[in-house]
Amino acid sequence: MAAIGFAAPWVLRRAVNAYALTRSHALGINNINLSHYKFLRSFPLTHPLTSQASEICHLAQAIKGGEKSAIEEVKHILEMARRASSRREVLHTNFLTPPVVKESMQALEKLADIRAVAQGGYPLAERCRISVGHPDLLTSDPDVVAALSVTGNFGFQPCSHGDFLGAILNKGIAREKLGDIILQGEKGAQILIVPELVDFIISSLDKVGNVPVSCTKIPLISLDYEPPRTQTFKAIEASLRVDALASAGFKISRSKLVDSISKGEVRINWNPISKNNTTLKTDDMVSVSGRGRLKIGEIRSTRKGKFEVELIRYL
Repeated sequence: MAAIGFAAPWVLRRAVNAYALTRSHALGINNINLSHYKFLRSFPLTHPLTSQASEICHLAQAIKGGEKSAIEEVKHILEMARRASSRREVLHTNFLTPPVVKESMQALEKLADIRAVAQGGYPLAERCRISVGHPDLLTSDPDVVAALSVTGNFGFQPCSHGDFLGAILNKGIAREKLGDIILQGEKGAQILIVPELVDFIISSLDKVGNVPVSCTKIPLISLDYEPPRTQTFKAIEASLRVDALASAGFKISRSKLVDSISKGEVRINWNPISKNNTTLKTDDMVSVSGRGRLKIGEIRSTRKGKFEVELIRYL
């Protein structure tokens, strides 16, 4: 454990340096002069995280199976919280994936003199931003999430979540600056985003797919969302491998699922995978590009040594 406490500053420094470089490029925004959007901050590391060594060890175990970047991201949030408390200021993350939000909030709860707030714009939000600061300063929820309504005539040319996401990313916006995308059927979609990019998106986003669109800022209270529709069923499988369970959940052949994995189209808990023998467990979320998402429910062993798995398909 001591080795982790000793190595943490070096690992964090490298992660934050990479963070600063990539953000300065991605949020520049590519090939566009946005010097008036001054919302980048760096956090120099000058002290070892000896008080957080146990948390770092826990994180490495809790997010195992995920990308190394996810672990580094949570480490960065812990360091950001420490600095926010010592400097008596309030700092904010970008939008984070649900696993990072969960692990970060659990770790932050154990730190003294730190208050943390996770916000995604609405109660069912998956992607959230975390604000951290001293309890005396962070007395209310910060205004760190904005909402846009993207409207157009999608009656004859329906667009998917990926279409809206792609249209925005093609403007040079980094993915972590975007929250959830709430589809509105023929009307278009509502998009959660960092407030600093609202004006840029309104002025630059004019088409999604082949459909001309217009963007307007709306209050968060105007968001129109519903709980996701799901279909639950059970499957009997010889193993808990992702190729077995996901092919059963999405009702496709195992060979097609393996092909999707090789193309980088399959994610577990928002992290891309490359091995089809990855083992799944209860509450894991599997997503396949173009096919949607699948949650692993209760797992039971049968008398014949197989597994009865509850599969929850998001419609």
